Amino acid sequence: MTPVPSPTGPVAVVGIGADGWDGLDPAARTALRTAEVLIGGPRQLDLLPADCPGLRVAWPTPLRPAVPTLLAAHAGRRLAVLASGDPMFYGIGRALSEVLGPQGLRVLPQPSSVSHACARLGWPVEDTETLTLVGRPVARLAAALHAGRRVLVLSAGAHTPAEVAALLTDRGFGPSRMRVLEQLGGPAERILEGSAAHWTHPPGDPLNLIAVETERAPGALRLGATPGLPDAAYEHDGQLTKRHVRAATLAALAPAPGELLWDIGGGSGSIAIEWMRTHPACRAVVVERDQERAERIGRNADRLGVPALRVVTGAAPEALAGLPTPDAVFIGGGLTVPQLLPVAWEALPAGGRLVANTVTLESEALLADWYRRHGGELVKLATAHAVPVGGFTGWRQAMPVTQWSISKAASGEQR
Repeated sequence: MTPVPSPTGPVAVVGIGADGWDGLDPAARTALRTAEVLIGGPRQLDLLPADCPGLRVAWPTPLRPAVPTLLAAHAGRRLAVLASGDPMFYGIGRALSEVLGPQGLRVLPQPSSVSHACARLGWPVEDTETLTLVGRPVARLAAALHAGRRVLVLSAGAHTPAEVAALLTDRGFGPSRMRVLEQLGGPAERILEGSAAHWTHPPGDPLNLIAVETERAPGALRLGATPGLPDAAYEHDGQLTKRHVRAATLAALAPAPGELLWDIGGGSGSIAIEWMRTHPACRAVVVERDQERAERIGRNADRLGVPALRVVTGAAPEALAGLPTPDAVFIGGGLTVPQLLPVAWEALPAGGRLVANTVTLESEALLADWYRRHGGELVKLATAHAVPVGGFTGWRQAMPVTQWSISKAASGEQR
């Protein structure tokens, strides 16, 4: 990133609530009155009194890319930036800190909308899950849906409550109690209430937050918090890593927050999707050569709450070129494609993990050779399901899966 010329002194980042000027302490008021340039959203700027004489500049759209340019345009002047509530909680404070560094900021926070909401609802903040839909698809909410949970959703605008109600109903959580809290902390504060399946309130104030008490509808498919979701959770054409093998595969891949997975030969996308569901910061790229399957992977990702999954349509190893360096690689198909395994192996940094599954003798021989040369762990996974046999019950054996897993050592090999 190109260095941004510094303003005069640290930028004052002032949190302001729906109560406006009246809710600010003396330090925040002084920072705003003495600023030569005041930057914020139009709604926030309108909350300031006339005795804040600085030049008022509204953020352009899109906001994030404009931050360095706008700061550079006012270099050498005293700047104050307005934010909603706590600037460091899903606010502009993060972008400013990335550009100027923490030493370039003086943050003066107010209570966040989450703090206000929990105070109104009597919910302990530490026991309440929070996610934002500001600039993000509503499908993200699906990953947080477990019965009996309290979830606060930071709204993108007046239409978000209806979108949330529709998603809850579609995902089998129609009985969930919803409350929309508008203009929290201000004189126009209002709370609307209803169930997701019967949400009839028209769009209200765009400054709102949605509180959800999740309740699963009778008969709705239960999705747990660990890898190994029911196979019925996925739309697929038979190309699906089955539930028990999937759980073992994710255990071998060992996802950690912030890590990136390459899922090569995605099929239905189940490995990448459940990798991302382990933590909101986990990332994944699926490489799938079949266009129809690639589209199906996108639908599965949306339905299961990880719409940020990246799907690359193309054949590996060519489609791997230019992808960001992975922390782990899963190969679920195409092992015998020339150079696929070597290219995936070379892409891994020291400490990276590789897991490959196969059901064919040819690919098993390849994995056995790599195991002989590099080490790691080679296992055979066999599952059987009880099925009716006449008037009795017997076992139906699934095709056994050979799995090779390895963590790449600093030397490039693991013995």
